[in-house]
Amino acid sequence: MKKLILPTLLLGMLIACNTTPDGFKIEGALSGEVENGTQVFLKKTDESNQLIEVDTTTIENGKFTFTGSSGMPELHYLLINSVRGNIPIVIENGNIEVNAQKDSLGYAKIKGTLQNDLFADFLEESRDMSQRAKSMSDEMRNASAIQDTATMASLRDEYFELQEEAKTYELKFAKENPEALISALIIEKVLKTKVLPEKEIKELYDALTPNIKETVVGQRIKTSLDKLVSTSIGVKAPNFSAPTPSGDELALTDVMGKVTIVDFWAAWCKPCRAENPNVVQVYKKYHDKGLNILGVSLDRRFEDWTKAIEDDGLEWNHVSNVKYFDEIAELYNVKSIPATFILDENGIIIAKNLRGTALENKISELLQ
Repeated sequence: MKKLILPTLLLGMLIACNTTPDGFKIEGALSGEVENGTQVFLKKTDESNQLIEVDTTTIENGKFTFTGSSGMPELHYLLINSVRGNIPIVIENGNIEVNAQKDSLGYAKIKGTLQNDLFADFLEESRDMSQRAKSMSDEMRNASAIQDTATMASLRDEYFELQEEAKTYELKFAKENPEALISALIIEKVLKTKVLPEKEIKELYDALTPNIKETVVGQRIKTSLDKLVSTSIGVKAPNFSAPTPSGDELALTDVMGKVTIVDFWAAWCKPCRAENPNVVQVYKKYHDKGLNILGVSLDRRFEDWTKAIEDDGLEWNHVSNVKYFDEIAELYNVKSIPATFILDENGIIIAKNLRGTALENKISELLQ
């Protein structure tokens, strides 16, 4: 009988060590005066970046619990009724502990699973930089009140340095922690703000572990990167068609010249309107030599679009679905405007987002 005891114990230990949790349990403790029965909401963001409710529970004697199952790690938020702020938390299978103070939910301590431990490490440094930024802001306000311009200038320089430090820290974290969901969220942010070249963003994404690539945010990054590749320099520009101001359907392939500019703009876009006189000048100078332009408006109202064309003297071809950032903008991965794509006679993208003298110089070079 004794001979069987050790193997049985070892077998039990192996089974315990290799058991993957089939659900999650959040055990929360909230200090501060909170009435029993106060609701706690578990929420996440939808495709429109709006918070939607996932589950609800109540606080009893300062404690609350959520249980469920998660197919993959995903960022959620805990919100407490009538309490300011929220607690970001990664939902994944396993036991998650949350300890928070009513008046400072943003500084909650979360631990218990891999993703939340990694998230906690990231937040620790980020919160320190946030505190430093707040202190600088307070000092700036005081210096402004007494018109201390020297101190204001010094603080402004320090603040810009802190911004660079924060950006460097986030990129370093993403590179060093490819298994972290927060790394994918950082990469998505970099992708949207375009603070890195597309090649470097793709390298960061490629380094992520397979399970992080399979998450919702990982899939979003892949979709965006695929679109970037489809409109990167050296590839053929995707064709599209849309209504003209007169209501006719016009395709990109209908208006190709020796050089073609696809110009995403809108009447409401001040930088677009400021750049329009330069584009008009370039068009008048090089249209007879083979330059064509197709303006793609992201306006919401037909009247605004057509009036801006007339007011700014935009004599080239125009199309719009009059649906703001529509399917054409999505096809070209346009997240902000103005955005321009310069195509050669074969429809190959040869330059992007050139403005002012840079635009004229490029068109001059291509049509000499």
